[in-house]
Amino acid sequence: MTHISPTPKTAKKNVSKKGPRNIGSRNIGPRNIGPGALIAAAFIGPGTVTACTLAGANFGYALLWALLFATIATIILQEMSARLGLVTQKGLGENLRELFSASFFKWPLFVLIIVALYVGNSAYEAGNLSGAALGIQALLGETQTVYHISIACISGLATLLLWLASYKHIERALIALVLTMAMAFIGTFFVVGPDFPALFKGLFTPKIPDGSLMTVIALIGTTIVPYNLFLHASAVKAKGTHLSDLPRVRSDTVTSIGLGGLITLFIASTAAASLFGTGLQINGAGDMAKQFEPLFGSFSKYMLGIGFFAAGLSSSVTAPLATAYAMTEILGLKGGAQSKIFRSVAVSVIAIGTALALTGTKPITLILSAQFANGLLLPIIAIFLLMAMNRKELLGRHTNSRLGNLFGGSVVLITALLGLRLILKSITIL
Repeated sequence: MTHISPTPKTAKKNVSKKGPRNIGSRNIGPRNIGPGALIAAAFIGPGTVTACTLAGANFGYALLWALLFATIATIILQEMSARLGLVTQKGLGENLRELFSASFFKWPLFVLIIVALYVGNSAYEAGNLSGAALGIQALLGETQTVYHISIACISGLATLLLWLASYKHIERALIALVLTMAMAFIGTFFVVGPDFPALFKGLFTPKIPDGSLMTVIALIGTTIVPYNLFLHASAVKAKGTHLSDLPRVRSDTVTSIGLGGLITLFIASTAAASLFGTGLQINGAGDMAKQFEPLFGSFSKYMLGIGFFAAGLSSSVTAPLATAYAMTEILGLKGGAQSKIFRSVAVSVIAIGTALALTGTKPITLILSAQFANGLLLPIIAIFLLMAMNRKELLGRHTNSRLGNLFGGSVVLITALLGLRLILKSITIL
């Protein structure tokens, strides 16, 4: 195996062939699923299924371009995050702390990042809990009592798993259930017979129909999840990867996220083929399950219910975990995932998410709003990632190329313009 040394001495010092094998409760050693697959599984949650279903049911194939853009953008940004973690053997939060250590704006910027992440991930957590509860509703009945009890139970289970660091024991089972639901969408896609000319037109002809702007931002926010940029760098670092593993890490990222993006396209296309033009109002998991009926008949609600529960519970642990990593890294707090401050941050995100989920807001509205918030947060985090990726004293010859900066800058510009357009539209209405 050829050894590829980084240019700067500091980077060489930080890289080792052996490193910690666990990222908190996540076992991501070489015998387990790669970091890229974990990131893909993290963004295929209840928010993804909901946003993609609403996009297909309400706008047909017209918004598929947004998913294609989001998938490509996710690959670009997550590759940067993985490369940063591999070369520096530090998380994104640690790198940002060093990047601004001597800056006059250090604390204002840190406060901005922390508040944005904390608020954004708390809203995202509310969507995760609501999604898991919708899955249980599909199985036991769509009543408020079932919904509220489900929220409380899922919140308690997520807290217990994080506090006891036992999430790794059920991680594979949850991912398997999520993938089963994904395969159900793919199977149904071919059964319902999509309109392929309209599908390809929607993929490669960007347009924003009236009333779809928030859905476009939600589709981007549910795929390019800001907290995954922190999680990926930490996961690669924790796996103990060597610089010569860079091609393999890139391949893992492109393949895993590419397949994840393909699944989101199948979900939106299936909804477009089976629900668009029917006049059906999507108010719960039972309504979304109707797109499975051509293949699964009366078992449709069980298929979607189990998948929604698994996706929601899995993401309900991932979002607080990533928030805790980001905040402790940025603030330079010691002790790692076993420290009380780390666990307290993670549990507080669950607590706030639970409170938001129980406010009485419709679950579908809450889930979609959380993805929308992610879309608005994305440009901020992406800008800081690009700043870190251009530090030659840190990354040496592994800094971003001009082409990489062009692609990354384009992602920031497009997402920022979409968010600004919605803000200006909202002001105009007011």
